[in-house]
Amino acid sequence: GGLGLPDRDYYTKTDDASKKLREQYVQHVTKMLTLLGETPKAAAEHAKAILALETALAQGSRTKVELRDPQKNYNKMKTADLQTLTPDFKWEAYFKESNLPDPGDLNVGQPDFFKGANKVFANISINDWKEYFRWHLVHACASELSADFVNENFNFYETALRGTKQIKPRWKRVVASTDGSIGEALGKLYVADYFPPESKARMLDLVNNLRSALADRIKTLEWMDEPTKQAALKKLAAFTVKIGYPDKWRDYSGLQIDRGPYALNAIRASVFDVHRELNKINKPVDRSEWGMTPPTVNAYYNPKLNEIVFPAGILQPPFFNPNADDALNYGGI
Repeated sequence: GGLGLPDRDYYTKTDDASKKLREQYVQHVTKMLTLLGETPKAAAEHAKAILALETALAQGSRTKVELRDPQKNYNKMKTADLQTLTPDFKWEAYFKESNLPDPGDLNVGQPDFFKGANKVFANISINDWKEYFRWHLVHACASELSADFVNENFNFYETALRGTKQIKPRWKRVVASTDGSIGEALGKLYVADYFPPESKARMLDLVNNLRSALADRIKTLEWMDEPTKQAALKKLAAFTVKIGYPDKWRDYSGLQIDRGPYALNAIRASVFDVHRELNKINKPVDRSEWGMTPPTVNAYYNPKLNEIVFPAGILQPPFFNPNADDALNYGGI
């Protein structure tokens, strides 16, 4: 579900460029539905209805600027409160049919979106909703389908929207898909060859040395008062560091991967991941989880968990070299 275009502005702006892009979007949806087997006439009609439905949903969405405010994005409420926002959507029945427990406390990022969506529920026909979900299903799976779907998806989302002229080679797309679906299984193989335990231990030493140096610097700052220093030191002491790969690997034993259709394997991997996420409902946050896979050439800081993560993929020359002097590695990281 959601919106097929990146954000609210793509639906609401009235300049010529925005109007042209919406026309291209309708043409794209038409082509994709035609590839699914609809007649060109029916596909065109359904594409226009989908744009109208998404435009109605977009009206209640926040702008990109508004979404930058973390306080506005945090709206804790109970299921009953959510039901009040959308009286025409039966959440209790939804959770029951989905075999989910009542989540109790919820964070509703955009309450106004749900209020607006409730109006849409009453004004859109069931057939239009079916086409909407049909479209979003093929959109979600487009990169895993046959070449016609892949190319049409690329032509609109990468070329028309982002200006990318050439699609990545198939092998790169397949590797990215594998990393996205079973990244820790792939990562286990990667670190066995490229990131031994000795590298992880050395990197941890480097980061701990940096943390000690930062603590010393905070203590001697002249522009920071004492209560602020103590708060900063407390946060630094609680700082979590994750290096290379998880201490406990993810269990994929419940995921079926075989030599059958590629798209079916991708769908099963997606379903597996959704179930894994849903299984977290009403359970404590697992702070050992990673937001990136070990082969990823990147790093991140998570302010909510106060943790910094360096996957093994980024801890390769020139950023990190186990055979190099510490000075070079400090500069690299």
